Amino acid sequence: MKVFRFIATIALLITSGSLSAQNIIAHRGYHAASGAEENSIAALRAAIDAGLYATEFDLNMTEDGEIVVVHGPWLGDKNDADRLNIQRSDFATIRSKQLKNGEVVPTLDEYLAEAAKGDNIRLVIEIKEHATPQIESEVVRKVVAAVKNHKLQDRVEYISFRQHICNELVRLAPANTPVSYLGGNLTPRYVKGLGYTGISYSVDVLKRIPRWIEEAHRLGLSVGIWTVNDSEDAIWSISKGVDYITTDNPRILE
Repeated sequence: MKVFRFIATIALLITSGSLSAQNIIAHRGYHAASGAEENSIAALRAAIDAGLYATEFDLNMTEDGEIVVVHGPWLGDKNDADRLNIQRSDFATIRSKQLKNGEVVPTLDEYLAEAAKGDNIRLVIEIKEHATPQIESEVVRKVVAAVKNHKLQDRVEYISFRQHICNELVRLAPANTPVSYLGGNLTPRYVKGLGYTGISYSVDVLKRIPRWIEEAHRLGLSVGIWTVNDSEDAIWSISKGVDYITTDNPRILE
């Protein structure tokens, strides 16, 4: 039975002035919505319709240079005989395989074109680790160019576990573009020194080292937390003053 404990908790804290409703990020899109799937166009549309602050999505580059929206590096379940490694497969092969909701894996251009229809929703773009720094630099260049082409520079925020990717984003994206590090192994002071604008660390990391939240804020860094899927973690996160909560289900806790 579905209960609305999670959203009720959020609503209560919003009423008390602790959190703006615009700080909730749909992890891989609002894929808990009917007919959606992680990183699908349907999940993007659902996030837009829900009026969320942002939708997060993942990017990988195929072997022949197409940037696609998929968590990766594998497409398909672990036990699927025909599952594909995104980064070692060509785009045509990737497109031949359907997602669980019947969609195909979207290209970055397709995703951005759809996102542009969503007025104010922000896009939190995670660029995944690739085989070499040279490939990662190529991915960053292509992503930054695509965002510019779709005139979405003012609506994107970037995240990555890879320092090299974050460094390249600082170098190649427009000045003041938000870039947050995901790895959880660097102090806020070190992150600040690298020129990033924020940290986005897991619930486990920030519960273990909660002082990093206050330290990050003192340094002018934003603080995101992931992946918050129950009311206890939501209450803790908001009580500690995090700026962004990333969740798999922005509306309900099943």
